[in-house]
Amino acid sequence: MNRLDVIQALMRQKGLKNYLEIGVENGHIFFRIKSSFKVAVDPKFIFDAGRRFGKAILNPYNLNNQYFEKTSDDFFAQDAKQVFSEKKLQLALVDGMHEYHFALRDVENTLNYMGDDGVIVMHDCNPQTAGAAGRFEDWEVGEWNGDVWKTIIHLRSQRPDLNVFVLDCDQGLGIVTRKKPESTLNFTPDQIEAMTYDDLVKNRKTLLNLKPADYFYEYFGINK
Repeated sequence: MNRLDVIQALMRQKGLKNYLEIGVENGHIFFRIKSSFKVAVDPKFIFDAGRRFGKAILNPYNLNNQYFEKTSDDFFAQDAKQVFSEKKLQLALVDGMHEYHFALRDVENTLNYMGDDGVIVMHDCNPQTAGAAGRFEDWEVGEWNGDVWKTIIHLRSQRPDLNVFVLDCDQGLGIVTRKKPESTLNFTPDQIEAMTYDDLVKNRKTLLNLKPADYFYEYFGINK
């Protein structure tokens, strides 16, 4: 299971449509989503107008895409109020800058425009090596997940209005919904900031509320 599987299943079986993707890059996920209301945000798209046109032929839903080639912070400050003035968000993929505070702002800003039935999917929440979990400037080879995992701990500690867990697949898929939390944590932002990858390794399952991939179907009550 990967993030595309999760998004498509939620759209198909839960009827979630209005879609935001932060961190689009080449559009591998974005262009395959079937929704008449799709918003793409990335400071540098890795595709041109020709690719957009081609993807619209393959998937007519892409004809109505809205593209914002800017940082997510700028998008929320400058454009989001107008973009979402008539449509509430139902589904979002947060896959932008893989750092704690960036990811946290993306989630909290997204929640401001999301309906009560909405779902946020976060990528890169369960790094498997210290190198993958390190700073971008220190990253050399392989996957880079950064410290998005700290965002999960922050939300579970500071947002009692949200239920947050991580599916153990696709480098860790964080799921955020407006439901009563199954369990919470009690860390301050300063304590979270000071955590290291060793802290995650010692208590990964509890800190992330880590679930097997199939829990996705159970939680949302949908079929495989």
